[in-house]
Amino acid sequence: MADERGDTLSILSPDLELVRSIETCARPRGMHFSADRSSFFVGCADDDMIAIYDTATLELTGRIRGVPAPETFDLHPDGRRLIVSNEEDAAASVIDIVTGELLAEFLTGEEPEGVQVTPDGRLAFVASEAASLVHVIDLAAGEVIADIPVDTRPRRFALTPDGRELWVSAELAGIVDIIDVESLKLVGDVTFLPTGFRPEQVTPVDLEISADGTRAYVALGRANHVAVVDVPARKVLDYVLVGSRAWGLALTADESRLYVANGLSDDVTVIDTGSLKALTSIPVGRVPYDILIDDR
Repeated sequence: MADERGDTLSILSPDLELVRSIETCARPRGMHFSADRSSFFVGCADDDMIAIYDTATLELTGRIRGVPAPETFDLHPDGRRLIVSNEEDAAASVIDIVTGELLAEFLTGEEPEGVQVTPDGRLAFVASEAASLVHVIDLAAGEVIADIPVDTRPRRFALTPDGRELWVSAELAGIVDIIDVESLKLVGDVTFLPTGFRPEQVTPVDLEISADGTRAYVALGRANHVAVVDVPARKVLDYVLVGSRAWGLALTADESRLYVANGLSDDVTVIDTGSLKALTSIPVGRVPYDILIDDR
């Protein structure tokens, strides 16, 4: 877990115990494994850099400096390039992870966050929170080819396994928009309202789609639930109560458990995806933001 306000990384064991806390950079946010998972990257939003850690030893092995306010990022399929949202610069940058070189920069709307690269490596999608736009970057051509209007304050993405649909959480609209990747048009949406909550309390952020493309999980922010969605039908199947302000999500490799970072209760809830029950919540650092699971 990257603990955004604690400036730490919290490490959980497979038996769900907090075993280590590592002091890291200022305001750690998005994280991503390298292609071979031997290392991982941490966006250091207030240090303008990306820290690199050895996955096995948890030792800091490198820093990519001069990356303005990195929030989240995605790894290109070539394993060499990170596409990074630079929140305070209204831009997305392409970084060579070996040399640290800035390869390209693209202007976006204000407060870019979510980044998603297509499996073929041709397109990168970047969500602009303040502009309520999804920017489409053609990485080969080196240009922004579309700006797709979506609902209010888009945050994160998930692609269906066939690469045909891009799901986008719109935090202040309480909705997930669905974009057809070929046409770059909105083709549907999913709305949420757990029992006992008002619509304005439903603030979806992170989302995950299962490997078979049948189920999606959506963290509903201040509604303190994770929604379970039938992907083909675009219908909510269930809601699972978790901690306060459910934010980041991560599935285990076998998809039997879903980990949920709860930003206001400073803990991580573990959900059994078979029974759709919360197994436990583990206290971690201050304001957990993102999660990586090393189980492959």
